Amino acid sequence: MTKPTPQPTSPSPAKPPAKPYAWLHNLIWTLIYGGLLGVLIGLSTRRNDGVLGAWLLSAGGVSVATGLVLIWVRSRLPNKG
Repeated sequence: MTKPTPQPTSPSPAKPPAKPYAWLHNLIWTLIYGGLLGVLIGLSTRRNDGVLGAWLLSAGGVSVATGLVLIWVRSRLPNKG
């Protein structure tokens, strides 16, 4: 008697590498680019409305600074995976 031939199984698709800090990466760049946009809008608004322009400048600056601090924090986190 002959042995039944095993049916070939399709290989499981390879999983992409895990990105454990992807949410942090997205937050960092959202803060930086959003903050730079706020600074630019604040600079252009400052001529017509000084208070609003100053508020946008300071909020954008704080946002950029927070993003930069988070880049430093991310560099200190252990690599997972």
